[in-house]
Amino acid sequence: MTQDRMQALSRRAVLRTAVASTAAATLPIAGALPDVHAARSRIGSLGDQSAVRTLTLGDTRLTYVVDAAMELDPTGFFPAVPASYWAQHPDALAPSGRIAASAGGVLVERGGRRLLIDVGLGANVLSPSLGVSRGGALLRTLRALRVPPKSIDTVAFTHLHTDHTGVGFRAGHGQEMHKAFPHADYLVARAEWGPFWNREVKVGAPSWDGFMVPMSRVLRQFDDGAEVWPGVTALITPGHSPGHTTYVISAGGRRILVFGDAFHTPAQMTHPEWPSGPDKDVGGVLKARTTLLARLRAPHTYGFAFHFGDQAFGRLTHPHHGTPRWRPVPARALLSAPIRLPRA
Repeated sequence: MTQDRMQALSRRAVLRTAVASTAAATLPIAGALPDVHAARSRIGSLGDQSAVRTLTLGDTRLTYVVDAAMELDPTGFFPAVPASYWAQHPDALAPSGRIAASAGGVLVERGGRRLLIDVGLGANVLSPSLGVSRGGALLRTLRALRVPPKSIDTVAFTHLHTDHTGVGFRAGHGQEMHKAFPHADYLVARAEWGPFWNREVKVGAPSWDGFMVPMSRVLRQFDDGAEVWPGVTALITPGHSPGHTTYVISAGGRRILVFGDAFHTPAQMTHPEWPSGPDKDVGGVLKARTTLLARLRAPHTYGFAFHFGDQAFGRLTHPHHGTPRWRPVPARALLSAPIRLPRA
């Protein structure tokens, strides 16, 4: 492990917005997995990049539209997690010794409508002290899924950090920024937008001209408890960012919580007292996690995690007693991981 990666990082050293270099150019979308392999890969590895996976609940289909591959530094990104934990859980690590974490958007399809929750890393990159990253596959992943950007009617953000906002806008003629999803309403919590727009939050903030200004022209704001899309309710869970939002999706008597960055690794479900380096308000994060763990204990409730390796869809074990643990649930792989990091 290099000296740079071993440097401890304060919570305020977080995602920075930057244009990816030529060396970080995206890789081609991988082909569809053969049926024989897809059948045995319905549950992936925590230490691998996420495949493009889909889960159907009742009349609702959810698909993880992967945009980016990331590997998080165990010291820089998780300063509160003891080194002994990683030594005792090698399955949680990628071969590099870092923590595998993808980024992208959750495509929710129901009744001929399409909602996209978050839009990945895009051309942004992680601070080297936090880890390594390579993004920009989201639109190509959608094409591989035969989902035109114009068919998405709503884009909702869990929060405004760069690994969740990266493909929100694209430069057109004259470099004017336009919505990447031209027919979609763009939604964000009022409690999230205000502090970022007033430049009170510099930690993890997206590009001002590339995201904030064009977003200011099109956004719709909502408050806690609002129904942002049919059957999808906003639950404000601040801490990681001021208005960080969990989306509660009701589907055929079941629920799935898209909980953004309230958790970055399953270890934090067992140890909610372990914050992440980028968390703005550690006390708020603990409160949010307490709320979410209680919700996830309810019967017929699932969770979606953006950064849990190739185990994005899951449930809590022992929901009424004992130590909570993340248990991945079977989710069909439509495509293998669309983007990979170069080998060290």
